[in-house]
Amino acid sequence: MEFAFDAREDSLRREVQAFIAEELTAAIREDIDAGELGVQFGPIATAFFDKVRARGWTGVSWPVEYGGQGRTAMDQFIIEEEFGRAGLRIGGAGTGAPAILASGTEEQKRAFVPGCIRGDIIFAQGYSEPGCGTDLAGIQCRATRVGDTYVIRGQKTFMTSAHVATHIFLMVRTDPASRRHAGLSILLVPIDAAGITIRPLWTIQNDPVAPRGTTYGENRTNEVFFDDVVVPASCLLGEEGDGWNVAQRGLSIDRVGARRYLMSVLRDEDIVNWLKKDEAPNRALRADPVVRDKVAELWIEGQVCRLLTMRSMTIARRGGDFVHEASAEKVFAPEHGVRATEAIGQILGPHAQLLSSSPEAVEEGVFAHNLLGAFQSTINHGSVQVMRDQIARKGLGLPRPGKRGETV
Repeated sequence: MEFAFDAREDSLRREVQAFIAEELTAAIREDIDAGELGVQFGPIATAFFDKVRARGWTGVSWPVEYGGQGRTAMDQFIIEEEFGRAGLRIGGAGTGAPAILASGTEEQKRAFVPGCIRGDIIFAQGYSEPGCGTDLAGIQCRATRVGDTYVIRGQKTFMTSAHVATHIFLMVRTDPASRRHAGLSILLVPIDAAGITIRPLWTIQNDPVAPRGTTYGENRTNEVFFDDVVVPASCLLGEEGDGWNVAQRGLSIDRVGARRYLMSVLRDEDIVNWLKKDEAPNRALRADPVVRDKVAELWIEGQVCRLLTMRSMTIARRGGDFVHEASAEKVFAPEHGVRATEAIGQILGPHAQLLSSSPEAVEEGVFAHNLLGAFQSTINHGSVQVMRDQIARKGLGLPRPGKRGETV
């Protein structure tokens, strides 16, 4: 495993830091805040991201022939880490584009990947359903092959970006007689296809609205209905019936990177930065040995999150497979985030429970809103229980548990 960056990578980090410090003004931040889920910006923020794209930073590690820079995944990690720490999401990330690069046809790669890099194409993840949640083996939304088309019927839920997306990375059951993971397929569905209905599901972060810097502070997710939606058969990603493997390749890529680990460790940095402020309550807590010990413990765990990410990236750099390593990262980092959020609430006391609407809220309520959203990270992109099963079977070679204690 490689623990340090080389001179070129350190130079890139300094370049990105200098760009953010010089270019990211208060006016740009306000324009970004007025948008939604990192898109739909006003002219000021659009001009800022045009400068980012002009430097090639939104597709650094992606192939040159599809609009990327063809540089290393570590370069992309460095850039995403610095922008993520500044509260900005950049790049054509998301499950859609990485999975297309891994499993798509040449036509699909050329049709989608450049647009993802430019920000013209945005994928919403169409996995969860009312009856199965994160247990994707229970998916019932169906796509029936009719000539050169698929006809889609069913429902998805918790599609957070559906109302701003251009396409859906949709997991459907194409073999109605299949069970569990067999018979699933992935379709790349335009969001404006006839028969798609999007309805908002307002989250606990909606009233009052979570402040800037809240992890999982989205005020809205969605339920999406498919009523005889017809799409060309060319929307199929990979082979019909192989959707589980196609999705797994995309999810493994998407779970590893700066953005994912920062979701779990930025709250550690928030409390450290708050304690450093030269105010009476902060100084008193900063001097408390119990507080210092707990914050040090959280900080060390945060570094473990980062090293787990670096391990997966090192494996990928050497051309290896990091399925169970990515699963380990997906278990440790979100659970650390929950522990950190709860510990910060205990450190700050009752005022840490005040939301953004209260004038006495600590840091505009960011710690309280983080607590509201903390457990979401243990479910998104696969629950930690499912990830533990992958670690046991793929990492340790243990048998899959059967019914009533039997193994299979």
